[in-house]
Amino acid sequence: MRIDVVGRNLEITPAIREYAESRVEKLPRYFDGVSMTLVTIHKEDHQKSGLFGVEFVIDVEKHESFVAKASDADLYAAIDQTLAKAQRQLHDFKEKLKQGNR
Repeated sequence: MRIDVVGRNLEITPAIREYAESRVEKLPRYFDGVSMTLVTIHKEDHQKSGLFGVEFVIDVEKHESFVAKASDADLYAAIDQTLAKAQRQLHDFKEKLKQGNR
C-alpha cells in the first residue's frame, strides 16, 4: 500500500511523517482492498485558531475513495481522530459487502 503525506502551510517533519504512516498502515486490517492513502495535514490559519486539520483520502478497490477529516489543536490527536473515522468507514463498507454476498 502506498502512503503519501503532504503538508499545507506546514513543514512535514520526519517525526510527523513516521507517526502518520504508522497509523495509516493499520487501515488494511479493516478492508484489504486499500491500495493508496493520501494524508494531507494543514495548519488552519483563519482567525488564528491554531488548529491542525488532517484529511485521509483512501483509494480502495470496488468503491470510490473514502475521505475522513478531523481538526484538533494537537496534531497527533487530529491524526488519531481522522484514523478512527477512516477505520469506521472501511469497517462499515466491509460489513456491507459481506451482507450483500449472503
